[in-house]
Amino acid sequence: MRDLLIRGLEGDAHAYRAFLDQLSGHLRSFLMRRLSGIPDEVEDIVQESLLAIHDKRHTYDRSQPMGAWVFAIARYKLVDFFRRREIKDSLCDQVDDERDFFLSTNMDAAEAHRDIMKLLKLLPDRQRIPIVCTKLDGLSVEETVRLTGMTESAIKVGVHRGLKALAKAIRGNHEND
Repeated sequence: MRDLLIRGLEGDAHAYRAFLDQLSGHLRSFLMRRLSGIPDEVEDIVQESLLAIHDKRHTYDRSQPMGAWVFAIARYKLVDFFRRREIKDSLCDQVDDERDFFLSTNMDAAEAHRDIMKLLKLLPDRQRIPIVCTKLDGLSVEETVRLTGMTESAIKVGVHRGLKALAKAIRGNHEND
């Protein structure tokens, strides 16, 4: 898919169309896993993601794997959806103690997510990208290979070494407490 994107950026309209067609299937799969309870919303977010990717295609750094760039945009669109939905729901729902309980749980999850992202920034791309794709985004190794252009063994080694490095970093941080 990376090759199709690059050819599309160089003016090959057929390659760019093929890139968008293939990407839409990956995005749909990515979003279906996250929105299994509300599948009617998936197609709208796929389209929003494709539009954002199209609008931001000039920002793609050809020296970097494509998958992380594409799925970062898709994640932002998913977060935007959840924010819109939360605002809409808050206008309709009565605020009560139960909601406050879940809000604090969401804040804890957000803090944990920020901590994980800080730790991941310590890793080189060859470790961080496979971990993000396979462990956080829930993609298979095969999907990650197609999206990033990395080999299957590079993905597996990157995940293994990256998780080992993260564990070491976490142990090091706790020793300093």
